[in-house]
Amino acid sequence: MVNVILLVVCFGAGIFLQKTGRFPTATPAVLNGFIIHISLPALALLHIHRLHLDTSLLYTAAMAWCLFGAGVLFFRAIGRLAGLSRGTTGALMLVGGLGNTSFVGLPMIEAYYGKEFLGIGLIADQLGSFLVLSTLGIVVATVYSSGDLSPRLMARKILLFPPFQALVLAFLLIPVPFPDWLPLILQKLGDTLTPLALASVGFQLRLSHIRGELKPLSLGLLYKLVLGPALLTLLFVGLFGGSGTVMQVTLFEAAMAPMITAGIIAVDHDLNPPLVTLMLGIGIPLSFVTLPVWWWLLRGV
Repeated sequence: MVNVILLVVCFGAGIFLQKTGRFPTATPAVLNGFIIHISLPALALLHIHRLHLDTSLLYTAAMAWCLFGAGVLFFRAIGRLAGLSRGTTGALMLVGGLGNTSFVGLPMIEAYYGKEFLGIGLIADQLGSFLVLSTLGIVVATVYSSGDLSPRLMARKILLFPPFQALVLAFLLIPVPFPDWLPLILQKLGDTLTPLALASVGFQLRLSHIRGELKPLSLGLLYKLVLGPALLTLLFVGLFGGSGTVMQVTLFEAAMAPMITAGIIAVDHDLNPPLVTLMLGIGIPLSFVTLPVWWWLLRGV
């Protein structure tokens, strides 16, 4: 409940600051820059160091990779059929193909399945959504913003992406005990992600853009909240025979709202920012309606 209230307050604060004109128009770029260079690396160092890897969670780690891969194929095909611009297609791949498996996902797991399953959410987020965004997500953002397919540029973009650098460092440091004060500092820095990201989204949100973005907005939310998790359910349960509570939580994470951080990366690469803010601004509240439905449907898995 606290996370929901925080979401509303920070989102509303962004809208308020935009309406009052007290902050410059470049505010979102500054906030996004802080998130990419400080907040995300801090979270990577903190959570990866705490991970306890288990082969039973392979489906959980693979979930975001499958969801994103299927989303790239889906939005590429739909983009061509619907005549969408490259920027719009790239934005849909990023924001429609990745779920909010941490800020929204963890509280929802606790509410519907209990605290004992929060570790599944962390695996889905850190080895899934976050790692996908730091690698394949950067590739998609680069290709659809610049059109450059040079392998050298792709490698450079990924290797110089601060959260990816932090991710690599975090894996290397897993065997090394952190001093007591370091996790506290990393947590404080990481805690800035949600308020800054939501304020940035709220600052850029223009509901007047809905009419012009209605078609891609509908397609993006349809895939993220309905088609994507349904496809993974057919794959993991119907084809591979997965079952049990861990599988339920994994698929529940697949049904989360669009990923805020993916939206930050999309906006940073100028991939249809109005559509991105609408996907987040409408998709997150809408997920509070669709998630109970998915919880009910997944009970039999």
